[in-house]
Amino acid sequence: MNAPVAHPMLHHWSVTPRDALPMALWTAAEIAAATGGVASHDFQASGVEMDSRDVKPGDVFVALKGEAMDGHRFLDAAFQKGAVAAITDRPVDYPHVLVADTTAALHALAHAARDRAADAVRIGVTGSVGKTGMKEAIFACLDRASRGAAHRSVRSYNNHVGVPLSLARMPARAKFGVFEMGMNHQGEIAPLAAHARPHVALITTIAPAHIENLGSLEAIADEKSQIFTGLVPGGVAIIPADSEWAARMIAHAKACGAQVVTFGRDRTADVRLLDAIPAAGGSGSLVTADLGDRRICYTIAEPGEHWIVNSLGVMAAVRAAGGDLASAGLALAEMGGLKGRGARHTLDVAGGSALLIDESYNANPASMRATLAALAATPATRRIAVLGSMKELGDFADGFHRQLAQPLTEAGVTHAILVGPEMLSLADELGKVSALPLGKGPSFTHCDGPDQAIAALGQYGLAHNDAVLVKGSNSVGLGKLVSHFTDQARAGTATAH
Repeated sequence: MNAPVAHPMLHHWSVTPRDALPMALWTAAEIAAATGGVASHDFQASGVEMDSRDVKPGDVFVALKGEAMDGHRFLDAAFQKGAVAAITDRPVDYPHVLVADTTAALHALAHAARDRAADAVRIGVTGSVGKTGMKEAIFACLDRASRGAAHRSVRSYNNHVGVPLSLARMPARAKFGVFEMGMNHQGEIAPLAAHARPHVALITTIAPAHIENLGSLEAIADEKSQIFTGLVPGGVAIIPADSEWAARMIAHAKACGAQVVTFGRDRTADVRLLDAIPAAGGSGSLVTADLGDRRICYTIAEPGEHWIVNSLGVMAAVRAAGGDLASAGLALAEMGGLKGRGARHTLDVAGGSALLIDESYNANPASMRATLAALAATPATRRIAVLGSMKELGDFADGFHRQLAQPLTEAGVTHAILVGPEMLSLADELGKVSALPLGKGPSFTHCDGPDQAIAALGQYGLAHNDAVLVKGSNSVGLGKLVSHFTDQARAGTATAH
């Protein structure tokens, strides 16, 4: 296994107790110096925000100008919610830092935050599937090891605005920074990597997400590999060994001068799976991995075969960043699912409880198959799948939706609620399966949107020991269905047999 980067300060860190740290993230003078702006007042800001709806007391509000929206229109709302100042391109009646261009100012503030946290090891995460989950897992591992001195992108702030914003929020005391990077089109990853300048760059996997815009899996692998262009000299590229495109990604990494570490089941992987067995209680897995110079054994709380391999990538990133593997193992054992990305809810129903698995935030062919496989391994009397359309597949959409019939059937799903126009292709395919003499496909209902899906699931009813998977692209709106049934359960009114 290639040696990880030895960060200059790696063995000299000391963490100041949180209660001894100053609350200020930025002062007016610091923002003015970073952005080349002029401060109207002295102030101290505890956070940075670009959306007036999300402003918290103490934030500095960045009034960004987009093609359809000008943040300066929302200054009143931002200050009503507790903003202490704003970054603006015109004089205003509130405390502010006046700059020539607010987007350029956000970039400058991001770079200043990156450079002042001189001790921080930065990790960049991209890939077609699993970016947010693996980013959160790496953060949890490093935050535990550093006693709260890790920082990361919140939610899925992974685009041309989200990455600079996440950097601008990084405290000077941070010892680790974990940043998610996403794309919809060619040419979007490299600028994000240039902002973050990671010491470690991880690609989770390559799958047909956004293939409508990229055109091929080769093009997706090439675009994701652009994260390596931002690596600091001697940085580590972490690549999935099981991917069909591993050699292609490795070539990109080496062309950027990176050290390469691979992970997966493949016998050539630097971080290689030796064994995985179901953990006690039926949730998660006990994993044994070979790191080349040592073997480690740890438990992961997240269920599903895909999380077994994900955990290998997480361990590779933690090790490359100089984190503690023992602490990482403890963090993985305690980590639960994220809202919209695997969170599991217990719903009280007549005679007992049902399980609702919330995967409503995103969907593509690879993640659909992975979560259906996880559903198959979930103990249940009935398995119900509420599946929303997979977006941004272009001319490939019909075929990819039809191909879900097999994993849906293999998962033992008894009833499927299919939501969105693209899911008509899957409905057609399931109809063909059901028409066969020995057809074993699930019964199914097609709905136009989440309101109809709520009604359909309510009519079908939930019973004790049901497992319900809810998954689709975020724009389908299945989060509304999740909220409906979890709210009902909390109120004690869940529809049940």
